[in-house]
Amino acid sequence: MGNGTVRTVRAPGGLKKASKSMENRFSKSRAIPAPSKPKDKSFLLSAASAAQFPAEQVQGESPLEVAFLGRSNVGKSSLLNTLVRQPGLAFTSARPGCTQLINFYRIDAGVRFVDLPGYGYARVSLEERASWKQLIESYLVGRQSLALSFLLVDARRGWMEMDLELKAWLEFHNRRYQVIVTKIDKLKSGNEIKSGLAVIQKELPHQEAVPFSALDGRGVREIWQVISSIKKKS
Repeated sequence: MGNGTVRTVRAPGGLKKASKSMENRFSKSRAIPAPSKPKDKSFLLSAASAAQFPAEQVQGESPLEVAFLGRSNVGKSSLLNTLVRQPGLAFTSARPGCTQLINFYRIDAGVRFVDLPGYGYARVSLEERASWKQLIESYLVGRQSLALSFLLVDARRGWMEMDLELKAWLEFHNRRYQVIVTKIDKLKSGNEIKSGLAVIQKELPHQEAVPFSALDGRGVREIWQVISSIKKKS
């Protein structure tokens, strides 16, 4: 994220590991259904600059915000839509690079989801990429309402250089994050899932990655549990 090499430091306040082992938790074909469906979720606004972000209230009265971060086409919008059980709330496309603004969604009175532009998309000019980088960093650094970032990693590709750079950047700036392994259903066998998760987990000594599938809803309950734990701490 920065101009130079970012030194990886220990993740601040790592999220607690789940009581079940990774193998037992995700060997089931389907996840237990998510919590009750929110009734008032809606698109709030798109921001092209920090001046357009929703106003923050004083004394911690603003809704807490959960940011969705990851490479282009990693499945940020699909994850968001699946969590709120509303297909089409966030626009999804097979063509990467469609999210070019920061999109805010009202989930309930106390929570907003924030979909940020994907990184690593090559078919834009250097000037556009620099503009996206500035927009993303202005949000991640300065936003007081940001309580948690979901860092999405494609199960088929594992860690890529820009994923690790973003992970290190979040740690350096003391931003709490949770790794979500998307498109887990694209892996063909249980052994492939286990080995793929093990490789990703090696870079996460202080938390357990959550596998997710938009196809069968795997991981939805675990992700809502992470969000609930953050709400209790706020």
